[in-house]
Amino acid sequence: MSPVETPKARPAPSVAARLDTMLGRFTMYRLILLVLAGLAAYSLLLDALGWLTFGIPEMLAHLVLCLGLTYASNRALAAVFHVRPHSESSLITGLLLYFLFWPSFAPMDLAGVALACVLASASKYALAWRGRHVFNPAAAGAFVVGITGLNIATWWAATPAMLWLLVPGVLLVLYRTRKFQMASVFLIVACAIITAELLQSGMSVGMALWQSLAQRPLLFFVGFMLTEPLTLPPRRWQQLALAAVVGVVFAAPYNFGFLANSPEAALLLGNLLAFMVGQRGGVKLKFNGTRALTPSTTEFSFEPSRPVRYVPGQYMELDLPHAKSDGKGRRRVFSLTGAPADRLVKFGVRTAEPVSAAKKVLLSLKPGDELTATAVGGDFILPRDPRKPVLLIAAGIGITPFLSHISSGGLRDRDAVLLLLARSADEIAYAEELKDVGVRVVARIADGSQPPSHISAFPADAARVDGEALGAVIPDIAEREVFISGSPASVASLRRAAKEAGARRVHVDSFSGY
Repeated sequence: MSPVETPKARPAPSVAARLDTMLGRFTMYRLILLVLAGLAAYSLLLDALGWLTFGIPEMLAHLVLCLGLTYASNRALAAVFHVRPHSESSLITGLLLYFLFWPSFAPMDLAGVALACVLASASKYALAWRGRHVFNPAAAGAFVVGITGLNIATWWAATPAMLWLLVPGVLLVLYRTRKFQMASVFLIVACAIITAELLQSGMSVGMALWQSLAQRPLLFFVGFMLTEPLTLPPRRWQQLALAAVVGVVFAAPYNFGFLANSPEAALLLGNLLAFMVGQRGGVKLKFNGTRALTPSTTEFSFEPSRPVRYVPGQYMELDLPHAKSDGKGRRRVFSLTGAPADRLVKFGVRTAEPVSAAKKVLLSLKPGDELTATAVGGDFILPRDPRKPVLLIAAGIGITPFLSHISSGGLRDRDAVLLLLARSADEIAYAEELKDVGVRVVARIADGSQPPSHISAFPADAARVDGEALGAVIPDIAEREVFISGSPASVASLRRAAKEAGARRVHVDSFSGY
């Protein structure tokens, strides 16, 4: 008798994978709101313990004023403009202003804070372009109030006692937004300028660094305001350049009459630069129709009200209003599957049960219905040099970002291999589009069924796609840049396999399903 082979145990999910799963349950609005609310509660505790010196009555009144006025003014303005108010956004703005202005009962101070709250809400409507606000609302409100002289933003969140909760909160937000690189560039530039200035005044290196990070609002600024996704340019290199510019303007001393050095002025300049290089404002999308890709996936096509600027591999963010929110909010991102020159924009979406509230909105659309696209972005883009060989790995509907390259003919002159992972042969999305694309296409079918004739089958004896199996199928993987798309769990497993097989550069695009 031959010995029975024991199947390889699947590795336990990594800490990062478990954290991604946990954070994926929250929208960015919800996560930031929870973190800021925790910091507000922590500040009240610090004050009660004597670590802050504002006084509990002043802090409570300040908190109520900021939250109450931003919430009320946002709802009033939404009624005037006949749009649905975004309550979480207004509460986040109120909490930001709570940390920017000094808690006080002085009438002028209260008037300044009240004006900042109303101006912050108004900026979302008055300082907007095609339905999208240009400037960070809290920064805009604080900046204008500073010019009036009613009050000045002190950014008192930059208090050493706040660091115990501020640092983990900022790290959590930066991890969720994947903006560590951008934050690092800003912190290095701003810290270098501030530290150099403090060293010239005779301070030691250690004390200068401590004052830069603990007594200046760099951490609060970069965690909750600079890296706000809605006011960032679409490409990573643009975001890094923006972080460097804002870091200089944030830290370098200047005074031009009414315009002086302040964090809010630096942020507003950054917002303006980001607006100039990005997809400016929302785009109306008129629903054109659907087609079934597989039993569990559907393609949705829309006609944009104006040309949409994007490059293959990028995504578009849609505003999908639904009455019963599922906790993930209204805005969802979907990879663009067509060519940039196409008249229609298209998205491939998994529509198997259970269907989320956002997907129900998509499925309920009728031809002629309109949605708003609020942003285009992403860096899941192939190397500019067409001589650079690539390996594209798609798990399930993760094929969508690669379809744009195929639709635009971007793979015909490139040495590319496309590896697909699907539950069954009839679950290979865009199988017809993969004919005559000029690249090698390989499919690993979980149930053992055979893929279409124009697609090669992954070795049947491979229990799963691990480093050994991947290296056998793609022996030159070390020479290829690898791009992996799919669910967070699939991406984590495939990235590990690619590294084990010898891949040097691996790019990932994970999404938890909408």
